[in-house]
Amino acid sequence: MNIIDLGIIDYKEAETLQLERLQAVIEGSEDNTLFLLEHPKVITCGKQGGGENLHASDQFLAEQGITLAQTARGGNITCHFPGQLVGYPIWRVEKRPGGMKKFFHDMEEAVINTCAHFGVETTRCKGRPGVWVDEHRKICSMGIGVRKWVTYHGLALNVGSDVSLFNLITLCGIQGAVPTSLSMEAGHEITVKEVKHVFRQEFAKAFAHSAVAAHQTA
Repeated sequence: MNIIDLGIIDYKEAETLQLERLQAVIEGSEDNTLFLLEHPKVITCGKQGGGENLHASDQFLAEQGITLAQTARGGNITCHFPGQLVGYPIWRVEKRPGGMKKFFHDMEEAVINTCAHFGVETTRCKGRPGVWVDEHRKICSMGIGVRKWVTYHGLALNVGSDVSLFNLITLCGIQGAVPTSLSMEAGHEITVKEVKHVFRQEFAKAFAHSAVAAHQTA
């Protein structure tokens, strides 16, 4: 697998890179790839909508330098910002044991183990993709798109203590859900750089035996 650190990158620019790598993985010219990055402030709506859960005007967003983007991932509304680790797996799931359910399980497992490394206990909530501290406090959102059995988009793990951008939305369209982060739960500031190092290892561990040979196209 390839693990590529893109640093802080504009949402649309990262989406273009995803689509280019997606086509290459579909064609078999590139191996499965994980992009790791942060985004400037952006609110994104998924295939299940999200505009109804946005609580700010276009004018306000523009004044605050916040981008609003429609995406091809599943799920509802979420947001990205510096201090949040985003992971985009461009991953072939055809013939992968367990299919999409196992793919989500393994993404969640990599996040759960990463959080545990920093002393934060997290869990899954049945029927709610992502990773939670409890049934109300969400620490990591997940939503993917799939084209010809290759995934794109992925996960967003809140790391820094400032999660105030979430005040502008109903998180993932779930009433009562509130955002939290590794720094908030640990009681001290943790950097994306620290978390990125651990997550790389945990993701590689969770997905080490999942790759289908690159020449086996969908």
